[in-house]
Amino acid sequence: MPPTLASLVHHSALKLTVRAGEDRLDVPVRWAHVSELADPVPYMEGGELLLITALKLDAEDPEAMRRYVRRLVGAGVVGLGFAVGVNYEEIPAALVDAAEEEGLPLLEVPRRTPFLAISKAVSAAIAADQYRAVTAGFAAQRELTRQALTDGPEGLLGALAAQVDGWAALYDASGAVVAAAPEWAVRRAARLTADVQRLRERPAPASSVVGGPGNEDRVELHSLGTGRRPRAALAVGTAAALGTAERYAVHSAIALLTLTTERSRSLHAAEQRIGAAVLRMLLAGEPDHARTVAGDLYGGLLDAPFRVIVAESAPGGAARAHTASPPARPDGGGDPLGVLAETVESAAARAGEAVLVVPEGERLVVLAADGGAAVTACTEHAVAREAGRTAGAPEPAAGGEDGELVVGLSAPSGPSGASAAYRQAEQALSVARRRGRVCVEHEQLAAGSVLPLLADDAVRAFAEGLLRALREHDATGRGDLVASLRAWLSRHGQWDAAAADLGVHRHTLRYRMRRVEEILGRSLDDPDVRMELWLALKATAPEQP
Repeated sequence: MPPTLASLVHHSALKLTVRAGEDRLDVPVRWAHVSELADPVPYMEGGELLLITALKLDAEDPEAMRRYVRRLVGAGVVGLGFAVGVNYEEIPAALVDAAEEEGLPLLEVPRRTPFLAISKAVSAAIAADQYRAVTAGFAAQRELTRQALTDGPEGLLGALAAQVDGWAALYDASGAVVAAAPEWAVRRAARLTADVQRLRERPAPASSVVGGPGNEDRVELHSLGTGRRPRAALAVGTAAALGTAERYAVHSAIALLTLTTERSRSLHAAEQRIGAAVLRMLLAGEPDHARTVAGDLYGGLLDAPFRVIVAESAPGGAARAHTASPPARPDGGGDPLGVLAETVESAAARAGEAVLVVPEGERLVVLAADGGAAVTACTEHAVAREAGRTAGAPEPAAGGEDGELVVGLSAPSGPSGASAAYRQAEQALSVARRRGRVCVEHEQLAAGSVLPLLADDAVRAFAEGLLRALREHDATGRGDLVASLRAWLSRHGQWDAAAADLGVHRHTLRYRMRRVEEILGRSLDDPDVRMELWLALKATAPEQP
């Protein structure tokens, strides 16, 4: 504890006597300062014991003393020491009354006690308190280190909570609670997810304070990691502001957790290299070799149906050709693939699932358990971005790195079908890009229609070129070949039915189809020709309201 007025009064060598403010002696003393100025307030910082002999004060004037004491209290002076036997044989009553009125402790200093002795006593007590805090901090650091080595982050959080007499929690890169101590703090920590996510938007290292007076507790948030994007965060909740010893403990915990995070990053990079090798073997049709290399790291993932996820980050606007709305930024970041990887890995870690995440240049390939938390997190993340795009989220600032996330999911597969699943994911990715969607699952392709795939500039250009001669013929008023062709194809070449739809004689329709063949130079008896013409008509048909 820092020195207090009470500890100075009880100091046997100082012989101080309390003349006013006896009920306020437990206040800490930051320093002892001597000043004979009539107004020493400009030189005060607060927390001082001011020592005077009243050399330049009219200490017997009640009004002057009230003004003097009132200014000292306003400046945060915690006590006034008056030396008797120098300018005054005893403390004037005017000063005593003024101190009593303002509640300022007033100490009588005997002539044989020099001010220097009081200053030395305060300095020695402050130094002793700082030494105790440093010693306690080193002891806390040793205990935190021991717990981190024996029980990991969970043990470290428990020791930290005990050191600060509060609670502590660790968050992952997505802002989800990884661990907390004591156990009851999990729910309290979960309510700070939004604050943690805001902290992650700031360059590391970053910290903030939430809560405080009127709330449950005071919580300090600290980012963890040395990279530009924090890898985790630490929350420390206490009833009051941290003292020196507690501050040492928190800083030690930050250092240890940062080391753990950086070590985890190195291990994560090694796991990714193994994952890339496993993926190459699966795609090469060598599932047995892939299982051997995966071992316990990814082995469980290959024992049950999994999904292949292929994601790309297209330049802003390139993947949304069919919508004018800007992309969603629910994460606030400028690296869609990095955010998706963090989201998937965090969800898998919380669920205890194995997940294989492999960056491939401008792509991200993920193998995740079918129906598991990682796949669910991926689809929910895509839905959130889709919703943000539809809502018209603001465009990123000029020069930003943000791109449009595009994701394709395969159907459930096993190790022997990994290559086919990878192609399915690529096909779904291509459709998502073509349709301006964030995410498409391969099962959705079979349940839908092939016609939306015709909404492509290259397909439309081919269709218009194929039908141009027929449209030019109709434009001269010499017939209605395009409408006749559409009716004939829609009736599968049935002359009577198609002629009835057009309201013409079947011989007229036969003549028109012969003109179509002559103009195009292609036979309508060829099924490929009929297919191409039908798709061309669909691709160039005006959109229905």
